[in-house]
Amino acid sequence: MLITDQQLLFFQRCSRRTYLDVYGDFTRKDPPSDFLLKLMQDSFDFQQTILADRSYQQPDFPRGNWILAAQETLNLMKQGFEQIHKGVLLFSEEPIENILSNFQSIEHSPQVVLLSYPDLLVKHPGESNFGDWIYIPTDIRLGKRPKLDYQIVAAFHAYVLSQIQGTKPEKSRLILRTKGVYEVNLNQRLPQMQDILQDCIQMLEKQQEPEVFIARQKCNLCQWYNQCYTIAQSQNHLSLLPGVTPSRYSRLQALNITSVAALAETSLEFLLNYPEFNEGIAAQIIQQASATLNNQAVLRSTSENLNNGKSINLPTEENLQQNRLQSVFNPLPNVLRRSPIELYFDLEAQPELNLDYLHGVLVVDRRNNSQKLYSFLAENQAEEEKIWLEFLNLVWTYPIAPIFHFCDYESKTIKRLAKAYNTPDYLWKPLLKRLIDIHQQVTQLVTLPVESYALKPIARWMGFEWNDPSANGAQCVYWYEQWLKTGDRTLLDTIVRYNQDDCQATFHVKEWLTNFLENVEGSQVEVQTQ
Repeated sequence: MLITDQQLLFFQRCSRRTYLDVYGDFTRKDPPSDFLLKLMQDSFDFQQTILADRSYQQPDFPRGNWILAAQETLNLMKQGFEQIHKGVLLFSEEPIENILSNFQSIEHSPQVVLLSYPDLLVKHPGESNFGDWIYIPTDIRLGKRPKLDYQIVAAFHAYVLSQIQGTKPEKSRLILRTKGVYEVNLNQRLPQMQDILQDCIQMLEKQQEPEVFIARQKCNLCQWYNQCYTIAQSQNHLSLLPGVTPSRYSRLQALNITSVAALAETSLEFLLNYPEFNEGIAAQIIQQASATLNNQAVLRSTSENLNNGKSINLPTEENLQQNRLQSVFNPLPNVLRRSPIELYFDLEAQPELNLDYLHGVLVVDRRNNSQKLYSFLAENQAEEEKIWLEFLNLVWTYPIAPIFHFCDYESKTIKRLAKAYNTPDYLWKPLLKRLIDIHQQVTQLVTLPVESYALKPIARWMGFEWNDPSANGAQCVYWYEQWLKTGDRTLLDTIVRYNQDDCQATFHVKEWLTNFLENVEGSQVEVQTQ
């Protein structure tokens, strides 16, 4: 059985991914997305930048021949080269020759073989099997911080290397994009690595397929995502509910709450006994389960105002008249009431360049029953200031119109651009008071039968659809990078259409929310007059 550093990296993020990479049906594996390919290229480019000023040797071996690669790497270490790039470290308690004499490949052997690919092996003074020098492993990571999973892999490199050179290196290193060189504390990370490694080996040896758990941020770039998501959907899995984290899911399993229906029927008082469900979480996930089960929007609990911080469930629109508690507050905030003119604002950015290259604005004029889209586009970094000023000119054309957006990126960007271009306070500070975050309004006021409170799932449930269903923010990052490289104007046109759809979707969500709360408000008036 072959255990690689890459498998160990993925095991920490999702044990199921490591399992599928060994035992999965590869015909069901998704091709890498454009954005994933971009990240891989960015990682390679960063590595080349680091290596550009270094002198190193590289083992020469046929692709995929790990045994020859390990032998070539060992020869370079014995010769004492200062730096070795793309070295391969292979270790097994039983000689590899014995394993291969009994089995066709290492992968099918019951013996555990560890395979490690540190980006660099750097020579240092010390005592080893080679002489008066040792090697220290170094990984070059595109990440900005020394994540724990990076450190565990660095410890894995050090462990395998220690078996080969006969002594444990004093340190293992990461070279990071912004922090530079980071030294991993092996005294702390080696024991952790060995525990994780044993768990990984046990899972693969026993062929224990881990349960599906959908965690959006971790799963979105995985090539097994669609297979896992299909299974989760067929099971109506609790991980598809917003707010059900791995730790909360483990607690629900321990309490034998294993379905959406069971969670919807769970009493609030019962869940409040457990620390995973404090601070209003219990009411939130019970309400979420009920909304999902009935495919129905539910007015969200306002526990902070009504019950001294303890959450309570509020009724659906249909049974609102049965609960007069609703009459003590106004369900429709003034910021959501319709204005004669409303602006809907959405940005597209290129994070690596710290560039906000597209300001999209939808102007809704209710007096004239008209809508108009504006797209202020920077074709390169030098034009960012120009489109910032064009945006300011437009929003001040309507000096009292509210500016709706989704999430807080737009407000942060206004502050960044104002500082970057020395914008007078009177041109940007008043805008902050006009900004209304529709995401914040939705999550505070209603519970929806959606798997995520991102713009797309919400707007789609409310009946809106994008012209390009596969487009998203990450894809736009890739498209804009390709535009800069190729000058293909169709890429910019595609981004603009997507951004315009985002503006329209934000308007659609705001209209739906206002209509929903107006209906609730109307129901309250009817209850009070009876």
